[in-house]
Amino acid sequence: MALRLPPYQQLPPPRSGDPLIELPIASLQPTQLCVGLAEVRSRQIDFQAENRGERRQYLGSKPVPLVRNGAGEVWMVDRHHRLRALLELQPDGTAFGYVVLELPTTERAEVLEELARRGWLYLYDGRGLGPLHPAVLPRQLTGLQDDPYRSLVWKLKKEGVIEPAPLIPFHEFRWGAWLRSRSLPPFSSLHLDPALPAARALARSAAASHLAGWRGPRAGGGGR
Repeated sequence: MALRLPPYQQLPPPRSGDPLIELPIASLQPTQLCVGLAEVRSRQIDFQAENRGERRQYLGSKPVPLVRNGAGEVWMVDRHHRLRALLELQPDGTAFGYVVLELPTTERAEVLEELARRGWLYLYDGRGLGPLHPAVLPRQLTGLQDDPYRSLVWKLKKEGVIEPAPLIPFHEFRWGAWLRSRSLPPFSSLHLDPALPAARALARSAAASHLAGWRGPRAGGGGR
């Protein structure tokens, strides 16, 4: 199974010296349809161990790439998991970001069309079905679906079975789509254990060697 994703324009990093924008998380519109709830819950545990000052410092070190239209509406093009996690814990929470694209239009459909053209949308749902029409994207992070295969890939990355590939668009979802095409025992985002042994073996197999982040049969080990 392969994701039919368009060519991807790389997101520019923040420019040195430019101040970051602080915005309410609840005002940020997502550019993907789903997250892995296992990662969301794990990030919530990390946030709960911090005070608000520590959270602000952390969020300032992980600014969100933003797209803004002529009406001042803002879309986030990354960081969906950590901000969904924080929004559930702190509904009035804010995040820091920087604008990567400014569009004069005030029409939502035109913004989404431009994001799709740049490869900045993920339009597959929690069951792996898609690509769907951009109009189905929710307007808030709380509307994102759970994709248990995205959770499974997060766990494999956390264990070191899969290498990170930050320059590959929707890297974890690509792995999730491949695992979805294989036979795994029933599992859910909050109960990954039934599928983990088979998923580890599949991710280490030669059949997965075409995927970015493949480490081969000796991969593994613990770690955060």
